[in-house]
Amino acid sequence: MIATQYKIILPSDYDMSIIKVRVKNNGYKTDGFEDLKFKLYLTTEKGKNENSQNSYCPLYVWKDSNGLNKFLFNGFYDNIITSFGWQKVNIGIPLIDTTTYKIKDSKYVFEIEREIKPQGSLNNFKDEIEKNIPRIKESEFIVIYNPDKWKYHVFFFIDDLSKIKSVEGTTYDILHISQEKI
Repeated sequence: MIATQYKIILPSDYDMSIIKVRVKNNGYKTDGFEDLKFKLYLTTEKGKNENSQNSYCPLYVWKDSNGLNKFLFNGFYDNIITSFGWQKVNIGIPLIDTTTYKIKDSKYVFEIEREIKPQGSLNNFKDEIEKNIPRIKESEFIVIYNPDKWKYHVFFFIDDLSKIKSVEGTTYDILHISQEKI
């Protein structure tokens, strides 16, 4: 699997209803997209859920690279370039994935980011990550790491913000979820 995300930071006075309408009118176009496990249309709004900026940050998890290549190089990504300009696409590798079709019931994604510090061995590091990430009641999650930056991100799929009150991170609203055909 491969994960991708681009984080488009928008001006603080940006009308976020523009993004909401965009996703409402176009989100279905990635439903059942080739090799896509899921795509989350994510936003943050300045002043909402303790966020300091407006952003549009779609998160994709691909079953392999064929669908990603099709998305990037067969015209689909051109919609992002046309609307928002050239964006850096962050790439990661899923390490732990507890997600099921039930993520479709989630209203929010909560993200925490951690550094992978230099060490003598990465043997059993996956177990260390799993042991040390916060436990958020009744939430599925996916851990995505990037060895280029030596960081990992945990994305929790939640329906109730009260579950994350004592944990620091970024809360995204989910506008739409595209999933593979079941």
